[in-house]
Amino acid sequence: MLKYFAFLRAINVGGHVVKMDRLRVLFEELGFANVETFIASGNVIFDSPSRSPGALEKKVAAHLQQSLGYPVATFIRSVSELSAIAAYSPFPKSKKNETDRLYIGLLAASPSDEVRKKFLALSTKLDELHLNGRELYWLCHTPFADSPLSGTLLEKTLGAATTLRNVNTFNRLAAKYSVRGADISVKPGA
Repeated sequence: MLKYFAFLRAINVGGHVVKMDRLRVLFEELGFANVETFIASGNVIFDSPSRSPGALEKKVAAHLQQSLGYPVATFIRSVSELSAIAAYSPFPKSKKNETDRLYIGLLAASPSDEVRKKFLALSTKLDELHLNGRELYWLCHTPFADSPLSGTLLEKTLGAATTLRNVNTFNRLAAKYSVRGADISVKPGA
């Protein structure tokens, strides 16, 4: 059995309320073992014999849509993928202050070069953006609510669904599951 991390878009926001006990049962109905939820924002940890995160994404998304009655964009990462996300630090020279927040967005596929250029063109001094494979990194130097960027704008530019999590979610998951590279916080510049 392999351990996987599922990150679900729009769970417990926008009127789509799903109790974590129900979410756990929905994953167990798919035959997954050791199912746990992690904070009430659509993070599910589970074991499966499958070696295909892509196939698991499709299976979970279809089951959730059938059970909940609306589509749920599903992003699954393996332990090694979570480890790589946790070890990656795209903004090592950024000067952090109290209001800086680092968000990580998960994508189903790596964007094309053309889409990457459009996405990265959204970067400003207040909102630094970076892409690494199937993840986007957004360093927000202002309070999130004051940023001119939004998840909706990022999705529109990327032409694909994404789900955002604060870096602390990845830090806590990496620490809880003993994944190397758990410190991906923004470090003050020299």
